[in-house]
Amino acid sequence: MDRQYDLVVVGTGVTSAVASRCRAAGWTVAVVDSRPFGGTCALRGCVPKKILVSAAEAVHAARDLAGTGVPAARLTIDWAALIRYKRALVDPATERTERDWASIGVEQFHGRARFVGAATLAVGGDRLTGRRILVAAGSMPAPLKIPGAERLTTSEEFLNLDRLPPRIVFVGGGYIAFEFAHVAARAGASVTIVHRGARPLEAFDPDLVEMLVRRTREIGIRVELGTEVRGLQTSGDQLVVLGTQGDREMRIETDLAVHAAGRVPEIDDLDLETAGVEREKRGVVVNEYLQSVSNAAVYAGGDAAASGPPLTPKAEHDAAVLTTNLLEGNRRTANYDGIASAVFTLPPLASTGLTETAARAAGRTFRTHRQDTSSWFNTRRVGETASGFKVLVDESTDRIIGAHLLGPHADETINLFAVAIRVGIPTSELRQALFAYPTFGSDVRFML
Repeated sequence: MDRQYDLVVVGTGVTSAVASRCRAAGWTVAVVDSRPFGGTCALRGCVPKKILVSAAEAVHAARDLAGTGVPAARLTIDWAALIRYKRALVDPATERTERDWASIGVEQFHGRARFVGAATLAVGGDRLTGRRILVAAGSMPAPLKIPGAERLTTSEEFLNLDRLPPRIVFVGGGYIAFEFAHVAARAGASVTIVHRGARPLEAFDPDLVEMLVRRTREIGIRVELGTEVRGLQTSGDQLVVLGTQGDREMRIETDLAVHAAGRVPEIDDLDLETAGVEREKRGVVVNEYLQSVSNAAVYAGGDAAASGPPLTPKAEHDAAVLTTNLLEGNRRTANYDGIASAVFTLPPLASTGLTETAARAAGRTFRTHRQDTSSWFNTRRVGETASGFKVLVDESTDRIIGAHLLGPHADETINLFAVAIRVGIPTSELRQALFAYPTFGSDVRFML
């Protein structure tokens, strides 16, 4: 059946909030998704992951205080109970999303969408034509061209394991590997991270990453760097991860191997070529208004757009930019300055703004404040042994251009630096802030 709309949105994640806003403005709107409505972050990514991380944080915090009046040496995670709790919080999101859209008249289609014209999508037996099309299809695990790749467990599958196996290997060295490894280790699993590069978490400050890797190993996680995975095979009822580390052949026996080697936009089956929509590896190529550079009817945001970092705050910002440009004409540009990101390890690693390498490449003149803060009171009082910071300050403006933190509550403290970067607060003014004491936020003034 042929159907006409003002807007058709492909994907139901964070950026799809545009659908509700355009519908509220009187547009006719349809949304399409081949998976349960709600998107990666709410159903398969940051939200369920953070629930598991919260349990690991509780165990980690108690164990770190063992010997100081907290008898928690044997405290661990009840995995089955944790997964039930996670499902109770996450699973209702799909029904809630569908109900909310239905209540305002957003038409919903379940199925794979593909372009059959410049502004027309086929979904099953329906053809949806929009004055505007928004591609917000999210991301998926990057295809790995190694023998036995089909034996890898995806991050989504890991988040739904009813039982945690005793041995786990994470293939890759990014967010997924380190966050899930720290959770699994605190749940009692024997964990290995295998990364082909010399340094994992490559988007983060190398000095703080080195500290995190050292701490990761201290809590019992095996981290193998410079290791190329060549394939996976079965041996009886177990898996074997095969790889090379320099000239040495490696063979790691495990019960579960998890794909943690990155994600890519889930747009390969949209037939973008049919609509004349240009794309690259990172997604749909868009201009400053998040409009396709090759098809004016098509916009893209979130992980599906080749702009900005693949983070939930970016997708949320894109939704606001897209709403303005669709309803009022192209007049708002995306601005990702000061966007913060965190790796929810134990302790967490966080970053905002430029790294030293990026600042030098941009020709910035800056001073760097850095320190190992493992001896600071706020680190010691919670029993942590690894913390540090690196803050970059522009010499000409006295404004922060980058901040990088490792340590307890770094994932929260980084937001103070993100605000300072985004609104341009000079360090001389930030030092005057009167923070509650003693808190991790109150340490900010000693980092400037």
